[in-house]
Amino acid sequence: MDLLGSIMQSMDKPPSLSEKERLLLKKKKAEIEKKQKEEKDRLQRFKDRVESKLLSHFKDPKNVMLKFDIMDQIQRSIVHEVAESQDLLSYAFGIDGVDRYIRVYRKENAPCEDELAARRRGEPWNEEIRQKLIKSREIQKLEAQESDYTERQKVVPSSNYKDKYAHIIGQEAALEAARKTETNKSYGFVPSENKKDVRSIEQTMADIRAKRRKLNEEKETSN
Repeated sequence: MDLLGSIMQSMDKPPSLSEKERLLLKKKKAEIEKKQKEEKDRLQRFKDRVESKLLSHFKDPKNVMLKFDIMDQIQRSIVHEVAESQDLLSYAFGIDGVDRYIRVYRKENAPCEDELAARRRGEPWNEEIRQKLIKSREIQKLEAQESDYTERQKVVPSSNYKDKYAHIIGQEAALEAARKTETNKSYGFVPSENKKDVRSIEQTMADIRAKRRKLNEEKETSN
């Protein structure tokens, strides 16, 4: 007999289970298998409801988005899976374990980046907010163009006019005259905290365009 065989024979055999213990283990195993099957059936029923709900909702061409209630991670994974199988887009928003939910969209009506960013921040989103954001960006673009245009219209003198006439009226007189003709930089200035622009977005855009037209007319007249 080899060494391994000798060792195996010398080892104590595991105690055999009593009939009662074997029945108890068998019962526990059956209970576990039963719970697993129940959970599997429950998730399958949930998946069937999701499939039916998406098909019914998006059958109407007018429906472009569907919001689901708050659900756990496993349920959300099922919604994502079903949405993808039906060629739809799905996005989850909210805090996991608190208020995380899913919105499903048609691909041709996919949400813009602004909407996704707003919903991820937990902020509201609708058509009115979208239009305001578009107009706000248009104003910012016009203001940037106006600022650039104004900068390009500025003329930098090649010499200091105070020095130009210094030989005629004297250096001190020229400096004094220049000081008197300098613009009072504080005139008409109002602290920014005291300003309040009550114009509408449309009026603001109209004013910017009018200002640009005026600058163009002044340039043409000077030429």
